[in-house]
Amino acid sequence: MTSTAPDANAGPVVALCGGIGGAKLALGLSRVLPGDDLVIVVNTGDDFRHLGLHVSPDIDTVAYTLAGLANPEMGWGRKDETWNFMTALGELGGETWFRLGDRDLALHVERTRRLDAGESLSEVTADLCRRLGVCARIVPMSDEPVRTVVETEAGALPFQRYFVAARAEPVLRAVRFEGAEAARPAPAAVEVLARTDLAGVVICPSNPWLSVDPLLAVPGLGEAVRALDAPVVAVSPIVGGKALKGPTAKIMGELGLEVSPAAIARHYDGLIDGFVIDRQDAEQAARLGLPVAVEQTVMESEGDKMELARAVLAFCARLKAGAGLAEGAA
Repeated sequence: MTSTAPDANAGPVVALCGGIGGAKLALGLSRVLPGDDLVIVVNTGDDFRHLGLHVSPDIDTVAYTLAGLANPEMGWGRKDETWNFMTALGELGGETWFRLGDRDLALHVERTRRLDAGESLSEVTADLCRRLGVCARIVPMSDEPVRTVVETEAGALPFQRYFVAARAEPVLRAVRFEGAEAARPAPAAVEVLARTDLAGVVICPSNPWLSVDPLLAVPGLGEAVRALDAPVVAVSPIVGGKALKGPTAKIMGELGLEVSPAAIARHYDGLIDGFVIDRQDAEQAARLGLPVAVEQTVMESEGDKMELARAVLAFCARLKAGAGLAEGAA
């Protein structure tokens, strides 16, 4: 179907986002919404200290993507990167399992310096994004540390050791978020979710267990989303029985779940008001039990990203207006 985005004055939109997969839709949203109307709350459960530096992989992926600086081949890091630092580090016997390019390294050094000087992660992120030319507001889920730990058959692994060093190969049994109980949502996230003119919340097609659940685990953040009068819409990261990016399908199988949009919708039960699935999965709409929009969710070009963003925003607008089920839904 052909969709159009709501008017520019429809109100702010909040996107909940992880890294590579979610950043694609975040880019589309940033291209069709005024900068002040888009707040992207990003997972920081992946953050860690490496080589003495504070690394925020998902924040950086979203920021580089929106700034037009992302590496299109890898999906993470900066384009036109050089690797002299990593080469020299390896020659000295240092840890090279987590690769930091020379240009990327500058961001981590500056972030760490400013955090150690007493600035919050929100403050540092806002200023660095401004310097990169990003108009949308990118907000960490919390300024306090929350660390994703993956329980595997081989034992508990910090997220980056599981995802990067072990290539997500160990069988996943459970996920926990250390520090979540004591964390508070970032002030900008609280502020925008309290607005009465909110147009909607979009859960980007990020991994629900590794990228979205850490956000919802921050006390007050998940509750604020659940209590909204504005519509909450999720985009399925599963298309045709496969994950668009990353180990989502593998994890679902290891948890004994059907690899399908229906299983993703059940995971978000009680949180979302509408669900966006790909045209390949249109026949599943009838069994999802909630309003559904059937769209092209595979985003190859920037035009694809913008078109999906418009469709998602239009879906939010219909739900907010009480229009009920979207075209193509059960």
